[in-house]
Amino acid sequence: MTWTPDEDTLASFRHLALQNAIEYEGKAAPGSVIGRLMGSRSDLRQHGKTISPLIAKAVAEANKMASEQGIAALQKILEAEAPHLLEKREKKERREGLPELKNAVKGKVVLRFAPNPNGPLSFGHARGIVINGCYAKEWDGELILRFDDTDTVVKPPLPSAYSQIPEEAEWLLGFKPHRVVIASEQMPHYYEHAVKMLERDFGYVCQCSGEEFKEFRVSKTECPCRSNEINLNLELWAKMNDGTFVPGDAVVRVKTAMDLKNPALRDWPALRIQNTAEHPHPRPSIGSKYRVWPLLDFQSAVEDHVQGVTHIIRGKDLMDSTRKQTLLYEHFGWTYPETMYWGRVKVHEWGGFSTSQMRRDIESGLFSGWDDPRLPTLSALRKTGITDAALRDFWVELGVTQKDISVPLSTLYSHNIKSIDDDAPRLSFVREPTNLNLKGEHSSTVEVEVHPNHPNRGMRSFDVSSQSIWVERQDVAQSEIRLKGFANISILDGDAHPRVAQLGSVERNDRRPIVHWLSDAGAKKATLIVAEDGEINRYEGLIENHSYAHGTMVQIERIGYARVIDETTLIFTHS
Repeated sequence: MTWTPDEDTLASFRHLALQNAIEYEGKAAPGSVIGRLMGSRSDLRQHGKTISPLIAKAVAEANKMASEQGIAALQKILEAEAPHLLEKREKKERREGLPELKNAVKGKVVLRFAPNPNGPLSFGHARGIVINGCYAKEWDGELILRFDDTDTVVKPPLPSAYSQIPEEAEWLLGFKPHRVVIASEQMPHYYEHAVKMLERDFGYVCQCSGEEFKEFRVSKTECPCRSNEINLNLELWAKMNDGTFVPGDAVVRVKTAMDLKNPALRDWPALRIQNTAEHPHPRPSIGSKYRVWPLLDFQSAVEDHVQGVTHIIRGKDLMDSTRKQTLLYEHFGWTYPETMYWGRVKVHEWGGFSTSQMRRDIESGLFSGWDDPRLPTLSALRKTGITDAALRDFWVELGVTQKDISVPLSTLYSHNIKSIDDDAPRLSFVREPTNLNLKGEHSSTVEVEVHPNHPNRGMRSFDVSSQSIWVERQDVAQSEIRLKGFANISILDGDAHPRVAQLGSVERNDRRPIVHWLSDAGAKKATLIVAEDGEINRYEGLIENHSYAHGTMVQIERIGYARVIDETTLIFTHS
């Protein structure tokens, strides 16, 4: 039997719609009204399908009344029929930026950012630095920079990354990480905890092959090694370390349960043997010193405990890591840190880039280096003129949400414009320069502002006494144009070289297009480097005289923003 609301219930729909329309100035929303209704009337939740269209109708009528009769009319109705709804509701303060950090204590928060140093930092790494760094700053806490460098085979560390990553992190954060931890130098901690696992019988040395153990995992049955006596496990551990066993002969596993719902959690591997004779660690102090190395889930779990980490913020793809590590913490009697997750962020124009793949491509000569403008690395972004502030604002705006997000690169660029535009002096760069001879009376010098928003920064002076100027080739296709800051001109003798241009009004008196230009006396040959369509293009042209230092951000008239390399070279940032 279909449920039908009584008159009092229908009246409550109407009253809530009126209340919402008052609060939002005639723009009530059905979803907001339904949410408020269901929050106060749990008995109505089962009738949502019937209620939704009735609420939508009541909201439409309330908004129409507000539009035609004004908000006062709605208030008058509620004063007579439901005055309690006119009482001001306490609004929760909206938190700007990142969400609240759960169970955080001022001065006691410890977070970590843990990259693998198989290359310098990328755009994706910036998220971890920014989010963790912002929370550490807000809570007067600590940010640990930890190098997860315990894999010398699949992701061998890059020696230069150990110095480059801290420098890039400081640039992006605006402060140095409070502690730097190198996992490969913490091996005694991992060995100590591995032995404790074996001695307390919640870990064991497994000699099953990978395929054999996979069968046990799938069938939810225990492997024979799980019942090893403690002394046997310690003997096998010694053989893992003294060279008796080779890679693949044995691993140390954490005892969980072989009937857990998630197969990944069933007696997961904690430490394994690496061939450090063939793949020594690149840090001289480590080299081939150790044969048994922790897997990331064990290494990270132990290190987080040793360093007193209170909060972990990581990708949702690492939820299984949290589950594994929580089981290990329970064995040791530790309390697992508070954990937050974020979803993936995909930038349309970049597609998929991994540090390992970029390293291979650089080593093969496909890219010139880690700062190649085509790569999404921090060194490349800095080289082209993306600021630390823009990157911070970008990641804080996206926040911490488990929702996967896809964004265009223009989102980052919009933040960068806010960061650089107010300081960037204007500069003329003429591509494919075409010469024009001016005809008519004019002053010998033309002055154009350095920055339109800052008159106090002075003027750029162009000597036009020679009556010879340069404009872009595409601009002379139009017969009527305006030289920015100078005068209207009409181009004559379309096929002549150089062309002749008749000067017109100094004041802008029509809608002809405005073009940038250079005087013959104030132009140098120059190059604009642009990364586009997977290529590095070099556009030759003329640039106005300037003395801006290397690294100065400028806005090139009608082209976009660029970073100064030297007096005659610019690298394009974005439009």
